[in-house]
Amino acid sequence: MSHVVTTGQGAVRGRTEQGVTAFLGVPYAAAPFGPRRFAAPAPAEPWSGVREAVAYGAAAPKAPYLPPFDTLIPETHAEGEDCLNLNIWTPEPGPGARLPVMVWLHGGSFSNGSANSPAYRGESFARDGVVFVGVNYRLGTDGFLHLPGAPDNRGLLDQIAALEWVRDNIAAFGGDPDRVTVFGESAGAMAIGLLLTEPRARGLFRRAALQSGACHHFVRPDTAHRIGARMASHLGVEHSAEAFAAVPLPELIAAQAALRLAYATRPDPAVWGDAALNGMVFEPVADELTLPGADLAVDLLVGSNREENRLFMVPTGRFTTISEERARKGAAAYGMDLDAYASSRPGASPGELLEAIGTDWFYRVPALRLAESVPGTHVYEFAWRSPQYDGELGACHAVELGFVFDLVDDPGYTPMLGDKAPRDLARTVHAAWIAFATTGDPGWPAYDPSGARTTMVFDEGACRTQSDPRSGERELWRDLR
Repeated sequence: MSHVVTTGQGAVRGRTEQGVTAFLGVPYAAAPFGPRRFAAPAPAEPWSGVREAVAYGAAAPKAPYLPPFDTLIPETHAEGEDCLNLNIWTPEPGPGARLPVMVWLHGGSFSNGSANSPAYRGESFARDGVVFVGVNYRLGTDGFLHLPGAPDNRGLLDQIAALEWVRDNIAAFGGDPDRVTVFGESAGAMAIGLLLTEPRARGLFRRAALQSGACHHFVRPDTAHRIGARMASHLGVEHSAEAFAAVPLPELIAAQAALRLAYATRPDPAVWGDAALNGMVFEPVADELTLPGADLAVDLLVGSNREENRLFMVPTGRFTTISEERARKGAAAYGMDLDAYASSRPGASPGELLEAIGTDWFYRVPALRLAESVPGTHVYEFAWRSPQYDGELGACHAVELGFVFDLVDDPGYTPMLGDKAPRDLARTVHAAWIAFATTGDPGWPAYDPSGARTTMVFDEGACRTQSDPRSGERELWRDLR
């Protein structure tokens, strides 16, 4: 069964199965290659007739994840130039339904990921009365490398263009353009953190859910220039948009991978500037940290996983092999004393202590700072521990994704979750996200920095609110992060 919907660019035909219609690979902007390379997104070209939208379109070109993360986080590889497209799942196509809309921005360190991943299918949201939209945007060099002669943050500009497309077209798919929730994980959430303060994004969404990312994740212009110049030197070309546009795409992707490997091998601040602690060489560019305030007029849901940094330490072996000396140096790089965490975690290994400090610096504290700045924000912590790697992977970065999407049985999540992830917990987490998008209330009290600091802790058989979890460790970051 199929269904045809008319957009501002032309008609698209989607496929209906079990009461949900999917429209895949719908362009929201023109292909950002050829004369549009490294430019701000331009409107999609109109078409005549009915465009088939029953298969995924192209995703942004990218280098693969470095091992061992390539096996933990599956990638899709149908890449191409016409990559500024989106995927829509709706339970009721056609004007009049006015259903809440959820727009998904995928993660991947601003270098990887795709809305086309089967793990990001939107039928579970449509099943529960939401119009779901997944966005493909430019990554890596094309999306986030600073290039003289080109606008910065091209990937963010793509996201804004996608949200403008949603505003203008989503009613035809059964959605309410006045009830748009943008949500994302990792780099997707970090992007939302910047969109919250971006004037061009004002009014494009009513609510935002930020998973494992907030407003602290960017590089300043001098670091952005340094990284761009380093990549230009590797390629042997001038550091300019014009020179980079002349580099064959496979060569550019290879250089992108080499740059990331060089960073991973030696993340020296003398070389990488602001990016040395961030774990990413491709990031949005901003002059300074700006937190939104009370006049934001956007409902917020923000949180992190309890053991985020285990994803980056356990599979590589660092979690169990790092020495106390190196752990102390790592903690000092974050501005923290290892002993400050040792006092609240008696018997913890150096790896456990450094992991906890890194998790707080990179994920938990930025989330709490955002909640402190915007009254009425709801805060969560995801605490279910994956059994993978003999249980050491724990409540690591990205482990909540299968629960938010209610897809814990999908094979794409098995490397991260194992094959016995609790479905009841998935239904609970997914329902909270649906409730937030529908009403602005996920089901627990807002976070009050002058009071209870209520936090919903999601765990198997024990979802409950807590008042200011690990308050002593939170206090250690006052004036530091």
